[in-house]
Amino acid sequence: MTKDIRPGKSFPLGATVLKNGVNFCIFSQKCEKIDLVLFDDVDAARPSRTIELDPKINKTFYYWHVFVPGIHSGQIYGYRAYGLYEPGKGHYFDHRKLLLDPYTRAVVKGKKYDRQAAIRPGDNFQYAMKSVVIDTTQYNWENDRPPKIPYSDSVIYEMHVGGFTRHPGSGIDEKKRGTFSGLIEKIPYLKTLGITAVELMPVQQFDEQDAPYGMENYWGYSPIAFFAPHRGYCFSTDSAAPVNEFRDMVKALHKAGIEVILDVVFNHTAEGNEKGPTICYRGLANHVYYMLDNKSRYANFSGCGNTLNGNHSIVRRLIRHCLRYWVSELHVDGFRFDLASVMARGEKGELLENPPILWSIDSDPVLAGTKIIAEAWDAAGLYQVGSFIGDRFAEWNGPFRDDIRKFAKGDEKTVIKLAARLNASPDIYGRKNREPNRSINFITCHDGFTLNDLVSYNEKHNEANKENNNDGHSENFSWNCGTEGSTVDLKINKLRLRQMKNMMTLLFISQGTPMILMGDELQRTQHGNNNAYCQNNKISWLNWDDVQNNQDMLRFVKLLIRFTQTHDIFREERFWIPSDKSEEPHITFHGTELFKPDWSDFSHSLAFTLNHPESGNTMHIACNAYWKKLTFQLPPLKKKRSWLKIVDTFADSPFDIQLPKDAPHVTSTAVTLESRSILLLYAK
Repeated sequence: MTKDIRPGKSFPLGATVLKNGVNFCIFSQKCEKIDLVLFDDVDAARPSRTIELDPKINKTFYYWHVFVPGIHSGQIYGYRAYGLYEPGKGHYFDHRKLLLDPYTRAVVKGKKYDRQAAIRPGDNFQYAMKSVVIDTTQYNWENDRPPKIPYSDSVIYEMHVGGFTRHPGSGIDEKKRGTFSGLIEKIPYLKTLGITAVELMPVQQFDEQDAPYGMENYWGYSPIAFFAPHRGYCFSTDSAAPVNEFRDMVKALHKAGIEVILDVVFNHTAEGNEKGPTICYRGLANHVYYMLDNKSRYANFSGCGNTLNGNHSIVRRLIRHCLRYWVSELHVDGFRFDLASVMARGEKGELLENPPILWSIDSDPVLAGTKIIAEAWDAAGLYQVGSFIGDRFAEWNGPFRDDIRKFAKGDEKTVIKLAARLNASPDIYGRKNREPNRSINFITCHDGFTLNDLVSYNEKHNEANKENNNDGHSENFSWNCGTEGSTVDLKINKLRLRQMKNMMTLLFISQGTPMILMGDELQRTQHGNNNAYCQNNKISWLNWDDVQNNQDMLRFVKLLIRFTQTHDIFREERFWIPSDKSEEPHITFHGTELFKPDWSDFSHSLAFTLNHPESGNTMHIACNAYWKKLTFQLPPLKKKRSWLKIVDTFADSPFDIQLPKDAPHVTSTAVTLESRSILLLYAK
């Protein structure tokens, strides 16, 4: 070791910029030696400098560290780890492979990046991802403050950063399409729509080449550097661009009063199974970072080849440090945990009663003001919706998605479940002291049909994915309304539009926090592809031409959000009481006759009255999923009050939805609902 290099310290992990240089620290338990390698250029086949770490000087316990003076933010680097290469015993040390720093704040990839080079024998320096030193303290946040919007006031918009603005119709400069900066330019659209939070599909650095048959991993559920914003969403080539452009986006969204929730993937990495590449974790401490069976084979509870060992102390610390970093340094407002039930498993895959990582997240003081949302299942059959641990976690309500779809398409045995979903699913979330809005209600998400395709296709059409249509879910509870795919039949198209409005109405009048999928408000189609993870093209992109082409649906969604978000009964933080006599906010169920709901298996209709005694909000909603018209009795109102017709999904625009100032009065004691339609009345 040269004289100017000092031993360094074992904390913080990663590359830390100090006054006169950078402190590097990395964990590797069973390696024999570590080299820190520095590069002057991202495409360099050989390092400009190699610093061999002496275990007697540069190692404390299992932490390897060194202080290198004279370097600064922007320095490109990586590691080489020496040791046993015995996959049968769980060891994958190979000093010929350049390894990312697990704590790297940014990643660069050269023009020749090749995932296969990390699989083939020999070195891969020229073809590898490389880490970048980042000084995160040098940024002007301009007094940025998190909006801290309660769940009860939240409308979540799940979006893909790239697909949101990549379409030429976005009107954004070509260099900024599909970037964090491009998203900033569309904030006025989000604000006008009425959403309060964007839930960003993965923006942690992922490997686009992690897809079969030469396809591209577009969705991003293939993480490789958990601390690093994805470089593919930047327009600048500057080494620090991912961090600063991401922060610019967060700051701009906050100024507009919109929260930023990240979809994080702490269940697997892009290194895959034993046939996958050695990019980072596998080459540093394979048996620590991944769950292995008795024969050192990768457990696969994620369905993606490997499973992150989230309850190992080292991995648990990495996850906590990572979440804290995104909150404290990058100002995000919350997280949606992909396949969160994986983190409920122990190091051998067993279900833990009190999984340390989940309780650590739940109780962490740095994360205390954030939203934490669990996808409470995994790919191996563990299903925890309604039983996920913790005092703070909200949950994606999968049964809400399925039961609303079934009712809308006219399935039998759906009305009892519909009533539960409308009322924040007390059959699922029956625990005391649980806020009803921690049920994240959705009908569509990235995984599955778009709303338009849900009413346009009976079957998935994933041939473009090159897997012979064997990928994606086969059970979608969809209905094509009479013909498969796009059609010029006006009657079918009118029915499809009505069905979309029906499901959107049920979503926003239900108790819980609503989440909509990017583009559903514009009738976005993926042409029947319900697993477009590898389609970085117009199949997945938001078509901004639809803002003009589908004004009818867009107007409906905007006004529906505006109406529900300005009435207390839809923003209540207590469960609605199922009684018409309660002095608390309550719900009363009816059928076509008042107080006589039809709970039979063959019922296709339900009506209910919502009343908020404190605010005076009173609503009456009638739902007819039957294929014939039905007449519903209306509750009488006290003197000087009358019903206003806010929503009638059978009516043509602009009469399908009207705000109270424009809504017509309903003076009759009963109303006839046409087939497959919903009526929402407001007492004024």
